[in-house]
Amino acid sequence: MSSKKPTQRYYRKRVELFRLIDKIKLWPSRKGTLHGIKTIEKAGDVGWVTTHCGKNFRVSNSCNSRASRWLRNKWFKDVCGACRVPDWKLKKYSSTHFRRHYGSDLLQQDAQVRPSQAAGRP
Repeated sequence: MSSKKPTQRYYRKRVELFRLIDKIKLWPSRKGTLHGIKTIEKAGDVGWVTTHCGKNFRVSNSCNSRASRWLRNKWFKDVCGACRVPDWKLKKYSSTHFRRHYGSDLLQQDAQVRPSQAAGRP
């Protein structure tokens, strides 16, 4: 059985934390343990992250926060055994690159058609 190399993914470096953890679904705790995210509750610039092992973390939506830097630089000591983060997710995370001028901004794509497009105008 051959293991395929994961696709290289590029994201912008200066992305808000909520957008980043919505996409990656991983959370680095202060002790360096990488947890899998179960739910994210947002209330303005502050939110709560609930992990699969039942821990809750208060989160501030910032590009410069400790968690943002740790996620971008892939700094962690170990993976939480209770969260059971799968190997494919860790491989996908390790193949993700963060660049300053290149990659997705992780913006929400509107599925709705704008009124000017519906009327046939560009």
